[in-house]
Amino acid sequence: MIGQYLITFREVLEAALIISIVLAYLTRTDRSKLSRYVWYGVLSAIFASVIIGIIIWFVYGSLSSTVKVLFEGVAALIAVVVLSLMIFWMAAKGRELKSEVERRVEDISTRGTALGLVSFAFIIVFREGIETVLFLTPFLVTDMIATISGLTLGLMTSLGLAYGIFVLGMKINIRRFFYFTSILLIFLAGGLLGYGVHELIEYSRLVGMQLGWLGDYAYVLSVQSGSLLHHKGAIGSVLAVMFGYTVKAEWLRVVLHFAYIVIALPLVTWIYKK
Repeated sequence: MIGQYLITFREVLEAALIISIVLAYLTRTDRSKLSRYVWYGVLSAIFASVIIGIIIWFVYGSLSSTVKVLFEGVAALIAVVVLSLMIFWMAAKGRELKSEVERRVEDISTRGTALGLVSFAFIIVFREGIETVLFLTPFLVTDMIATISGLTLGLMTSLGLAYGIFVLGMKINIRRFFYFTSILLIFLAGGLLGYGVHELIEYSRLVGMQLGWLGDYAYVLSVQSGSLLHHKGAIGSVLAVMFGYTVKAEWLRVVLHFAYIVIALPLVTWIYKK
């Protein structure tokens, strides 16, 4: 549930902060009457994201067991790509985010196009909504209850924090906050990459494809399936989601997981410090 919570919390908080900047700017410039168009865009984006999530779930349910393995692997890898792009985009653009959003809102408001505000708010929320759907899909197909719990808790806390910052005037170093959550998300993305590679290896075995030594196990831990330290146990499952822990892993999974962490972690740290 921790990984699902962190993903939801980060994605919803980004959308909530940007929408809060838009609403605060409209109020500060005596254009609060235009706020309803922002809410139209927000609500329509939420609705569209939910519909797409439902469609993906029904499509997954209609697949054969072999194709489901392929679907899970591909979905995990797509989620890693999108998650990585989101992390690095926020690291590079986060400092100018407020001024950039206000400039866009000023341009739209000056032209007096209500549709422009609706579209702007829709794109902001829909982008984060689709990213959340993509990220949670691999978790949803393996543990629905934990994913829904993490999604609900993430929604509540992120919206509460956004409300506290923009309405109650809570003081928080947003850039530092995003820096530390980005570090956690890098580890989470690395684990998700490992899981996706594992599923693709499983699919290759099912269809008779030979991967040579890359498909062989690099290690196998002597941890029983009922143990708390198994990757499906109470403790191991948390480590599995956050850091890609598993009691056995193929060489290809280990190599790609390690390579991702070694490249992405120093890079995101360098961007934030720069």
